[in-house]
Amino acid sequence: MEAETQPPRGEQRRGERRSRHVGLAELADRQHGVVSIGQLQELGYSKGAVEKAVANGRLHRLTRSVYAVGHTRLSPHGRCFAAVLACGPGAVLSHHSAAWLHGLARWSPAPFHVTGPVARRSRLPVRIHRARRLLEADRDRVDEVPVTAVPRTLLDLAAAVRPRYLDRMLERSEELKMFDLGPIEDLFDRTWGHHGWGRLRRAIALYAPPPFTRSGFERRFFEAILQEGLPRPATNFVEAGFELDVYWPEYRFAVELDTYATHGTKGAFERDRLRQEDLKLAEIEMTRVTDVRFARERDAVLGRVVRLLGQRRRELALQIPAAPQNPAGGQAPG
Repeated sequence: MEAETQPPRGEQRRGERRSRHVGLAELADRQHGVVSIGQLQELGYSKGAVEKAVANGRLHRLTRSVYAVGHTRLSPHGRCFAAVLACGPGAVLSHHSAAWLHGLARWSPAPFHVTGPVARRSRLPVRIHRARRLLEADRDRVDEVPVTAVPRTLLDLAAAVRPRYLDRMLERSEELKMFDLGPIEDLFDRTWGHHGWGRLRRAIALYAPPPFTRSGFERRFFEAILQEGLPRPATNFVEAGFELDVYWPEYRFAVELDTYATHGTKGAFERDRLRQEDLKLAEIEMTRVTDVRFARERDAVLGRVVRLLGQRRRELALQIPAAPQNPAGGQAPG
């Protein structure tokens, strides 16, 4: 059997260089002409090889960690990708730049808005937004560029643009078949406190399906609380054996809507008081709003409901259950 022969060392090195160059060309093609220093190292480029490629014009340094391949005439998508790479792993295009990339707005992508876990300085015109955590549901790719998903883009911009611009972007997302109420509602559940939370909730009230209500008063009240930016409640919801007019199950907080026509007798008055006690025993907080008071003092009524629901949230947040005890008297192991 003939012994296997190894190619000459020089030929082997040339083969490795060709492989690196092919890998670089393919990566640059996917990323609109830009690569990061980390990606170059993964392809097998040493520090010296990178410097040599810069010297011979194969690479052009855009920032300390990002290079253009072959030339610096980058497309807008290439400049967007360079801005994302400059902000490190986990970064995504966001805010105004993300709206442009999704086709929701006609703004220029620069200065580039990028959201990432760590704020980094860059020589590029980048405005960096720090987010401790972006879930996979908050991320997307458009033409291979990492970008915030449409719901997260709308939430971020709700805090930065005028309401009429936000309305236009919502309308545009509907035209492009990008609007989906479900993911936006899911986003609300985990981003309470975001500066755009209330503004976006008010803006999407138009797109939410109408709830089942039994009276014009219920419908008017429901629409008003959505315009205030409150979480979407259930209506005519049965809890602990009681049907509640407006109810937030996650906070066990209800609003009873009263009219004289349905609560104008002594018997109804007594039943209402007993019902309120039973709800209290079921650990459901409840407040009452009358149709007359809502018509006369709409803003004051809504303001009190907002405050009461916020107080209920804080109360539940403080109810941290104690750790169970083991028979020996110590805490049970986690």
